[in-house]
Amino acid sequence: MRVAFIFKILSLFCLFLSQVVSAHDLVDGAKKLKSSVVGIGTFDPLRAPVNKLVGTGFSIGNGYYIATNHHVIEIDMNESSNERLVVFWGEGNKPQILDAELVVTDPAHDLAILRIERPIPPLPLSKAERLADGSHVAFTGFPLGAVLGLYPATHSGFIAAYTPVANPSNNASQLSQEMLRRLRDPFFIYQLDATAYPGNSGSPVLDLNNMEVIGVLNKVFVKQTKESAISDPSGISYAVPISFLIDLYKTIKVEQ
Repeated sequence: MRVAFIFKILSLFCLFLSQVVSAHDLVDGAKKLKSSVVGIGTFDPLRAPVNKLVGTGFSIGNGYYIATNHHVIEIDMNESSNERLVVFWGEGNKPQILDAELVVTDPAHDLAILRIERPIPPLPLSKAERLADGSHVAFTGFPLGAVLGLYPATHSGFIAAYTPVANPSNNASQLSQEMLRRLRDPFFIYQLDATAYPGNSGSPVLDLNNMEVIGVLNKVFVKQTKESAISDPSGISYAVPISFLIDLYKTIKVEQ
């Protein structure tokens, strides 16, 4: 009886200690992410408001490059009003606005890389092949836009599965040989047990164990309608493994 009681006390203490360490890691992770996370959007001098936030991105490499999702930068620009692609960096209602240039895309893995006019602190990218199921992660982005200013929000969760995924076309007329190949041979993606929202697209997913980015958040599971993703989120989201982003970054002739 006494041994069982001592074992129970030790188990509770270990659980408490792990929760304290996890909370500490999350605080450190949130600080690290916020300094490198940006809003992706457009600036239109003839629009009210002139700034429009459409998604999230984060600094990589030498600090001049911003990673995000391909679907985030698929924007119909108003050329007649000189609308342009920009990055919002900082916090509050007066963030820095940096002009951005689209450098390279990988639509198959829903990735894109932009270049900005000045460097901001980059995040370290994990070289691990994959993160184990159950690993604690966090991501920072702009889940509900920037109506009252640029205020990055951090959410946490864990890796639920490493699962195959394919992105079929909306209709048969858009199918190509490459798309058909992906349907037959889908790539693997992280499924997260974590609540995310549409504005989180492009958020970096951080491994709280070593503070390295292991994925790029790219979609949430919608239970009914797109509107329900905000009012009644599923708590299931997905992230593209960072290895695909590393491969894409290697195709760039990086300017030092």
